[in-house]
Amino acid sequence: IQDLRQFGEFGGVNPSITDSATFTFMEAHLMTDTFHGETEGMFLYARHWNPSNKYLADALAAMENTEAAWVTGSGMAAITCTILQLCNSGDHIVSSMTTYGGTFAFMNNYLKKFNIDVTFVNICDLDAVKKAMRPNTKFIYTETMSNPLLRISNLPELAKIAHEHNALLVCDNTFTPLIVSPTNFGVDIVVYSMTKFINGKNDCVAGAICGPKKFIDDLSNVNDGTAMLLGPVLDPKVSASILKNLGDLHVRMMQHSKNALYLATRIKEIGVNCCYPGLPESKDYELLKSMMNEEYGFGGMISMDMGTVERASKVMEMMQMEDVGYLAVSLGYFKTLFSNSGKSTSSEVPEDIQHEMGMSEGLVRFSVGLDMDIERTFEKIKRCIEAL
Repeated sequence: IQDLRQFGEFGGVNPSITDSATFTFMEAHLMTDTFHGETEGMFLYARHWNPSNKYLADALAAMENTEAAWVTGSGMAAITCTILQLCNSGDHIVSSMTTYGGTFAFMNNYLKKFNIDVTFVNICDLDAVKKAMRPNTKFIYTETMSNPLLRISNLPELAKIAHEHNALLVCDNTFTPLIVSPTNFGVDIVVYSMTKFINGKNDCVAGAICGPKKFIDDLSNVNDGTAMLLGPVLDPKVSASILKNLGDLHVRMMQHSKNALYLATRIKEIGVNCCYPGLPESKDYELLKSMMNEEYGFGGMISMDMGTVERASKVMEMMQMEDVGYLAVSLGYFKTLFSNSGKSTSSEVPEDIQHEMGMSEGLVRFSVGLDMDIERTFEKIKRCIEAL
């Protein structure tokens, strides 16, 4: 990203914000050519492309080492547009059972109306993934770090399975931007909720799709492109804001990871079951180490098991009163956020499947903030746990 030069219209260090919904042409044939995707550097209508959105998309493509990218009005728009672009009626998807609740609900409930079948598997069980593949399987869907159990996908092996079956591997990298570069391990398409770490301020909702140029061109085609026709356009002012926040993502991810490792280590020391892939005893520690860009750490997400919903609720209420952070969904904010996943971000997943995933009803998921005094934050958490 640092080698990508994007100047403003008058030489500004920040690219100019283009808030026009439509664009003029000096020659009529250029409008026709642009409509058919046959021009470079020309824009037709902001639902199709906008210069500000293109600046952000180019930066994201550079970050993810893909040929192109497309930005959307939400993370779910990125996920759903990708799925609907890749699948037709009668197709099949193999998906991780442990995904964000909205993703699970879309695949399990909404896709049925299009006669698109989904098989949910334990994505860490590679044999189960292989057995689930069919001749009409279009892609395997997974998250680099699963939401909310923080398990790590073996991206090289999943890519191998997908490609051996003439399928693609689609990966949601929302929890681990910069930490893992999925395309380095055979992932074909990377999706993001930019609402989270990429933007980092919880002041907007946005998504991104990074992949081959042909796929992005097809996605934005005026005749049959899913993103073009469904219209999940991102506001250019939001694009410009996210692009600026992208500039310090590397610094933020390092601090999120540093703080999360400290909290996970200390919480475990006081006898609370704490999950964090950066702990050497974690099931996926070696796997994540084999794929990660080590300078960014193991990520800013941790979870602890309080056993019951009642205990989880009580400790979260006390932590908010102690100013540990906020009892709120979402993640990637500069303040610590925590929620009971089974009753919030994973509530769309039926309870029996939550149990099959191994999710405790008392699981508290933390998005660890950028605290400079993380020792003090731990002492507050400790007091809350001891007061139960």
